[in-house]
Amino acid sequence: MKANETPFTLHFSPFTPHPSLPRLMTHDLRLIVDIGNTAVKIAVAHREKLLTVRQHEQLTDAILAPLVQAYRPAVAVIASVRRDGEAEKKRWQPYVKKIIFCTPRMPLPIRNLYATPDTLGFDRLAAAVGAHHLFPQRDCLIVDCGTAITIDFLNRRGEFPGGNISPGLQMRFKALHQFTEQLPMGAATENVAPVGTTTQAAIEAGVVQGIVHELEGYMDAHPSVTTVFTGGDAIYFAKRIKNPIFVVRNLNFIGLAKIADYNAYI
Repeated sequence: MKANETPFTLHFSPFTPHPSLPRLMTHDLRLIVDIGNTAVKIAVAHREKLLTVRQHEQLTDAILAPLVQAYRPAVAVIASVRRDGEAEKKRWQPYVKKIIFCTPRMPLPIRNLYATPDTLGFDRLAAAVGAHHLFPQRDCLIVDCGTAITIDFLNRRGEFPGGNISPGLQMRFKALHQFTEQLPMGAATENVAPVGTTTQAAIEAGVVQGIVHELEGYMDAHPSVTTVFTGGDAIYFAKRIKNPIFVVRNLNFIGLAKIADYNAYI
């Protein structure tokens, strides 16, 4: 499969019922809430099929109520990297019958071997669960290109030992600008020259190409694994990677949907 292909189909729609909704049992619908560092993403899933995906800076009742009324999900799964994430659990109580608040110690379809599970961002676990579902019985290298870049491992037995965390694209641009006197702020583009002929171009080429070589180093060190890219900034690197990879735009949502299924009747 080529870098810009995905092994499943995404379905984006406004907060109106999906055409197949009458044929779906609402108790099989999962409301997924992914609270990140800078945005909140919400989706409705039927198994791993995403019926709608939305992103907001903040969630309000004006956003939540039409979504719930349109799809009538029975279960909500909430994952948060913020310290106030537990407060979100109370917010959803009027909307769904069951709320699953994600923690690293909850029951999962994979085995978490991380030495300090309470410090583990749940987005990393969700991506691992998604990879385990899409690529069963394979050793996986999971690269999530977001605020930070996480490079995680999952073995074919479904065991998650951990991985590495590296500064993300925007973080590197900001560091060069803020910790120097004269370097300008860089910005990512899909067309980056291999060699910068201006300072602006040198920063942009250096950051993007630096990340590409960094990630290729992991893949070269583990040539037999299945590499899965995800995250909002993956588009800047996927086409530049020489190694074969899968790109799954909403891998975390797929993982959270499977976690919801796994815990729905516990």
